[in-house]
Amino acid sequence: MFSPNTVRLGIMMFLQFFIWGSWYVSMTGFINASEMTAVTGAAYTVGPLAAIIAPFFLGMIADRFFASQRVLGVLHLLGSVAIIAAPLAARAFSLPEAPENASLLYQLVLHDLPAYVQPFVLLLLLHMLCYMPTLGLTTSLSFQNLEDSEKQFPIVRVLGTIGWIAGNLAVSVLPGKDASAWQFYMAGGAGLLLGLYSFTLPDTPPPARGTKPTIGQILGTDSLRLFRDPAYTVFIVCSFLICIPLAGYYAQARNFAESANALVNGSATFTMSFGQMSEVFFMVVMPLFFARLGVKWMLAVGMAAWVVRYGLFAAAADDKIMWMILVGIILHGICYDFFFVTGMIYVDKKAPRKIRNQAQGFLVLITQGLGLGIGAKLFFAHVVMNTQDGVVDWRRVWLYPAVFAGVILVAFVLLFWDRVDKQVQPDEAAEAAARDKSP
Repeated sequence: MFSPNTVRLGIMMFLQFFIWGSWYVSMTGFINASEMTAVTGAAYTVGPLAAIIAPFFLGMIADRFFASQRVLGVLHLLGSVAIIAAPLAARAFSLPEAPENASLLYQLVLHDLPAYVQPFVLLLLLHMLCYMPTLGLTTSLSFQNLEDSEKQFPIVRVLGTIGWIAGNLAVSVLPGKDASAWQFYMAGGAGLLLGLYSFTLPDTPPPARGTKPTIGQILGTDSLRLFRDPAYTVFIVCSFLICIPLAGYYAQARNFAESANALVNGSATFTMSFGQMSEVFFMVVMPLFFARLGVKWMLAVGMAAWVVRYGLFAAAADDKIMWMILVGIILHGICYDFFFVTGMIYVDKKAPRKIRNQAQGFLVLITQGLGLGIGAKLFFAHVVMNTQDGVVDWRRVWLYPAVFAGVILVAFVLLFWDRVDKQVQPDEAAEAAARDKSP
C-alpha cells in the first residue's frame, strides 16, 4: 500500500492543502479586523470564479503541452506572490446602504459589486486563478502515479487534510491569531516551497501530446461526453447542488461558532479545524467503507451527513448548545471524505485515460466553481436578509440548507446507480488489445 510515490505525492498533497488551510477559513478574522466586512461575499466568490476557469486551462495546457508536475510548480510560484501581496493592499471599506425595497436581484448581484474591485479582493482572485487548477492537477497526478488508486489515494489525500489542519493550527498560534496578516505570508511561503518541490515529482507527461488537436481538447470539453451516461449526469447535478449550501459553511460557520461562543481554546479557527481532524480518521478508514458500501452509498452517506450537520446547527442556534455545534463541525469529515473523495475516485474510473485531467477539472468547475460561487452569493444575501439590527437569526440561516440538502439526498438515492468498479474504459481496452497483438 505504501510506496516511494505514495510518500512523495503525500508531501505534495500536504503542502497543497496547507496553503489553502492557512487563510481560507480564518480570512474572515483578518477582514473583520481590517474593517472590510463588506468584502466578505466577494472574497469568498473569487475562488469559485477561478474554479470555473480551471477546467479550460487544464484542457488547453496540462493535457496537451506540458508535464503536469511542471505546470503545478509554475502555478504555485506565481500564486504565492499574489497571496503574499494581498494583505499589503487591504484597506478599510464599506458598502453604501441599499435602497429601500431593493429587489432580490440588487441584493444578490449589484449591491456588493464595488467590493470586487478592491485591491485585496483582486489579489485574492489572482492567487485563486493560479491555485484552483492545481486541485485537479494534484488529483490527476496522484492517480497517474499510484499503483492502486482506490487503496492508495485516500492515504495520499489524508495528508492533504493533515496539511489543512496544520494550516489552521499555525494560524491559531500566530500573534493576533486569525486577525493577523501573517496567515497570508505563511500561505505564500508554503506556495513557494511547493512550487519548487513540484519539479521533483514523478514525470507525468500530458496524455494527449502528439495527437491532432481538436476544439474539445483545447477547450477541455471532451469530458462532456461522459454526460451520455445517466448515472454520471445524476452525480454531476447532485454535486453541483450540494455545494450551494456548502458555501455557507465555509463563509459563515466560523462566525456562527464565534457568535455562539462555541470555541475550543478560545479560537474560532482552531475550533473549525476539528472538522478536518475528523477527516483524517474517516480518510484512513475510507477504503474499508468503500469496499462494503460502493460508490452510491458512500456518496449518499456523505450527503446525509450534510443534512445532519445543518440540522444540528439550526437546532443549536437559539440556545447556543455547544456540543451540537461541535458535532456539526466534526461531521465535516464524513461530508468531505465520503462525498468529495469518493467523487474523485468515481470520475477517475469513469473517464478514459486521455481526458482524466479534463474530467477532474470539470468536477472542480461544477463543485468548487459553480456550486460554491452561486452558494456564496445566495448565502451572503440569505444572512443579510435574516439579520435584524446586527443580530443574525442563525436558526433560519441553517434550517434552509438542511432542507435543501435533504431534498438532494432523496433525489440522488432514487436516481443514481452505477457499478464503475467492474467497468473497463473503451480506450484502455483498445490499448490493451493492441499490446496483446504486438510481437
